[in-house]
Amino acid sequence: MGHTPLLMAGSPGWTEPATAGHTAAGDAWGRGSGQSTAYALAFTRTPGFQTPSEFLENPSQSSRLTAPFRKHVRPKKQHEIRRLGELVKKLSDLTGCTQVVDVGSGQGHLSRFMSLGLGLMVKSIEGDQRLVERAQRLDQELLQALQKEEKRNPQVVHTGPRHRPHHVVRWVDPMALCEELLLPVENSPQSEARLLLTGLHACGDLSVALLRHFSCCPEVAALASVGCCYMKLSDPGGYPLSQWVAGLPGRELPYRLREGACHALEEYAERLQKAGPGLRTHCYRAALETVIRRARPELRRPGVQGIPRVHELKIEEYVQRGLQRVGLDPNLPLNLAALRAHQAQENRVVAFFSLALLLAPLVETLILLDRLLYLQEQGFHAELLPIFSPELSPRNLVLVATKRPLGETFSVLETEDS
Repeated sequence: MGHTPLLMAGSPGWTEPATAGHTAAGDAWGRGSGQSTAYALAFTRTPGFQTPSEFLENPSQSSRLTAPFRKHVRPKKQHEIRRLGELVKKLSDLTGCTQVVDVGSGQGHLSRFMSLGLGLMVKSIEGDQRLVERAQRLDQELLQALQKEEKRNPQVVHTGPRHRPHHVVRWVDPMALCEELLLPVENSPQSEARLLLTGLHACGDLSVALLRHFSCCPEVAALASVGCCYMKLSDPGGYPLSQWVAGLPGRELPYRLREGACHALEEYAERLQKAGPGLRTHCYRAALETVIRRARPELRRPGVQGIPRVHELKIEEYVQRGLQRVGLDPNLPLNLAALRAHQAQENRVVAFFSLALLLAPLVETLILLDRLLYLQEQGFHAELLPIFSPELSPRNLVLVATKRPLGETFSVLETEDS
């Protein structure tokens, strides 16, 4: 496990915490005994290479992707599909996989890059019919753009195969095997596919489903999974998976901790250093929660869509917009004195949120360690690698697994192609 980041004390493969290599944001959070302990016990989120300045010339366009692959794709996603796609390509070559299955593929940005950009045979599985239809339209648009580009630049010869992704509308049950996932794509020259499963921020139990398919299905030779939305994990069922974590006293992770583990530590540390008015959001959201619970006590954990330019709003204006976003009457009578009293505690709310966020990487570490050990306990070869810049993509650890040892070859997956 030479490339696996630090494990929790007492776990298999535990080593003493390293003291070097901390990011500036990490150092800012790492002062003090409690902060230092939390930081030292968490998996490192810093990639083991110097990420090129792909957005130096243009903050919205990765210099590492050609124009057709950037269209309709935000900078964060450009970085993610390129990095994960290149890792999947290397892993596919190393394990002799004939087909990649992208589970929870959404609009198909990763699938398009892997198939039309890297020449892989890709099946995309997505449960939302509307997203699949949009993915198919974007596939056609990209193919036309690539053909036009080749006509304009005939000296640029496309050397590899060009397979369009094969899209399938299918919900994947986290607790059952999905036969569609295991079938070779139509018109595939291979009667029996050797599969590589991947998922870019597969939500909640969907990431767990990838692990179970890898473990149970002989057709699946490799796995590259980036998880997300830990608060949506089933318990039991989604966590814990490993015998070791299941045996830990106090291993329970309530919703609030798992939800906090999805927040961006590096980005928030920068916001704290700037101490801008945007920090007011936490206080406003807390005040909104008190109003929601008074109006509808049974409405727990309501998702409130982002409200733009919060720092320019009065607290009562924010509350009214928030009520509307959760389906409540925005004209409910408000206790303005109580809202003002909440607003006066803004600094205390920020301090509380900061302390809670300090534990976020540690909670994520426990969840990912559980998945890593689940695979290793079954004799598989698995590593956790930070492949995205955490400033661009906070959920940046990919769980890579194979059924035969790769040894030091795992380090090749981390490297940045020139």
